Amino acid sequence: MKLKWTIPVLLVTLTAAAHMPFAMDQFMQVIETSMTKMVMMPLHEDAIDMAKAELSYGKDPVVRRLAEEIIVDQQSEIDAMNFSLSKKH
Repeated sequence: MKLKWTIPVLLVTLTAAAHMPFAMDQFMQVIETSMTKMVMMPLHEDAIDMAKAELSYGKDPVVRRLAEEIIVDQQSEIDAMNFSLSKKH
């Protein structure tokens, strides 16, 4: 009697295990996307905000030039991350 239930349960378990790597890949993609949005984007956006504050109030031409470079570089990285995230969906 137990054997009658053992084979179907085993088949369902093996089928679920076979699909596990795919589900895990999807899970990891969602986590990676979430982490990029949650951690990386705000850091880059904060760098841009600080550089803009320097441009608004700073007087040192060397530091102002650095702030301009920071804005361009950080925005470029944000754009690259957004492009990468859009390709994953």
